[in-house]
Amino acid sequence: METYKILKDLALIFIFAKGAGLLARRCKAPMVVGEIIAGLVIGPCLLGWTQPSEFIGQMAEIGVILIMFSAGLETNLQELKKSGFAAFLIACVGVFVPLVGGSLLYMGIYGFSEFGTDEFFKAVFIGCIMTATSVGITVEVLKEMGKLKTRVGQTILSAAIIDDVIGIIVLTFVLGFKDPDSNTLLVTGKIFLFLVLSLVVGFIVYKLFRFYDERHTHTRRIPIIAITLCFFMAYIAEEYFGIADITGAYIAGIILCNVRDAEYIDRRVSINGYMFFAPVFFVSIGLKTDFSNVDSSMILFSVGFVVVAMLSKIIGCGLVSKCFKYSWIDCLKIGAGMMTRGEVALIITNKGLGLGIIDSSYFTAVILLIIVSSIVTPIVLKLLFGRSEPEGVKQ
Repeated sequence: METYKILKDLALIFIFAKGAGLLARRCKAPMVVGEIIAGLVIGPCLLGWTQPSEFIGQMAEIGVILIMFSAGLETNLQELKKSGFAAFLIACVGVFVPLVGGSLLYMGIYGFSEFGTDEFFKAVFIGCIMTATSVGITVEVLKEMGKLKTRVGQTILSAAIIDDVIGIIVLTFVLGFKDPDSNTLLVTGKIFLFLVLSLVVGFIVYKLFRFYDERHTHTRRIPIIAITLCFFMAYIAEEYFGIADITGAYIAGIILCNVRDAEYIDRRVSINGYMFFAPVFFVSIGLKTDFSNVDSSMILFSVGFVVVAMLSKIIGCGLVSKCFKYSWIDCLKIGAGMMTRGEVALIITNKGLGLGIIDSSYFTAVILLIIVSSIVTPIVLKLLFGRSEPEGVKQ
């Protein structure tokens, strides 16, 4: 592709992404929804001004790596420790129920397949897309109502963080087992070795980074070294362990989340990520979305996908919460707070498309889920918190 055409594509992507993102925020929806719609508008679906290309795909991949690195940096390890067993179990079941529900939904519509077949892994991958929670919208709603620091608010926040970690691990296993020639023991061993390497490298890097950071606080070298670690871990994960590069980037963020300049690094990364690479990623989702293959069965699947994805979080997270003596209304609050889906669902879907597990028509269901859950979750939470029953342990 000629350079001038690339520049034209970038200009269209940035202006439409930012314009549509701001419009979406005015409508009380996440900016990501507007950016995806921008891709639909300027892409092959409608105007056809911009086409998917290898260059845009490579920029989108950098964008998704930086998004996951930033997510790791924003992880609060102290909050994870405080939340304890309750948030961990809520997150585990909150991943398991959507994983099973999504798999059964696909098999129920398209037929059951034997373990190890491509169709079986496709069904499991659909379940994987449902696992991760995007808690950003929930946090904003809880802040607005002054409920973020309550027991329920902190449980939702902690469970959502753990939820994302478990979701990434599940994705890593599914991608490893997808290869029909892969050995189950070998895949498990590679994942275990990578986690061990991450612990060792993480401990050493954290100590060295903290030592350097304390002597060179807020210098430009700090975020440069951090991004270097991000790309290095992403490369090592994919190249030598067969693990998704986003997993390596996420772990790199977790390694640095407790250093003094973690927030400073995150701000600097955001300048490159959220101002440049991330909009390309979200717009590219719209560019790659193909409505030409959407038939009646895909419409049925998309509706079922949204319903199962949202209800499975309420059922999974809500029922487990009851085991820890939350009142029924608080169980509903926790389940509803975990319903939203966003960037991670798109990232997982994009990874599946890149590996040929699913085709672009499935973006329709994912985008519909993000839009519906982003609108419904704030409304449901405000209604539930408006109830007169006091929050906390039921006496």
